[in-house]
Amino acid sequence: MANPTYPPMDDAQRAAASAALGAIPSGQYILTAAFEDRRLGALVGWVQQCCFEPPMVSISIQKGTPIMPLISESRQFALCQLGKDDGRHVRKFGGQSDLGDDPFLGQQLIKPVMPKLPILAASKSYMECELVCHMDVEGDHDIFVGTIRNAGFTPPFEPMIHLREDGLQY
Repeated sequence: MANPTYPPMDDAQRAAASAALGAIPSGQYILTAAFEDRRLGALVGWVQQCCFEPPMVSISIQKGTPIMPLISESRQFALCQLGKDDGRHVRKFGGQSDLGDDPFLGQQLIKPVMPKLPILAASKSYMECELVCHMDVEGDHDIFVGTIRNAGFTPPFEPMIHLREDGLQY
């Protein structure tokens, strides 16, 4: 059966969709990956548990983000969850960085179970994941799914939560 073709949203519908999407709360994580001698990190917010058994998470990453090839080549990534008041790591990993620089130099790291993954010691929780699926969707982001192979959690903490006024941009 063919998919129906829907008319494009008008301005009012687009504004309502933007407000509704912006009201979806998202945690703030530093996504990390390493391949060969390169390590990168990126601030991400679209993280979701997607399976109980085995435990899995999905993340949505904007197409063209430099960390994507490292995840694809290494077949692994980590998510380091930020606490409510951790603006330092948001500033460090939230923008474009010089791709020749290692953003983890000078950072205190936890020894990972999965080789080479940088895990920030300042993380309130972390998950080391094996990549099991990469979906190139027809949009401006791709979806990566990983099975959690190791994790850490430091209670109590308040996670950093982000709401956006405009759900159609960061």
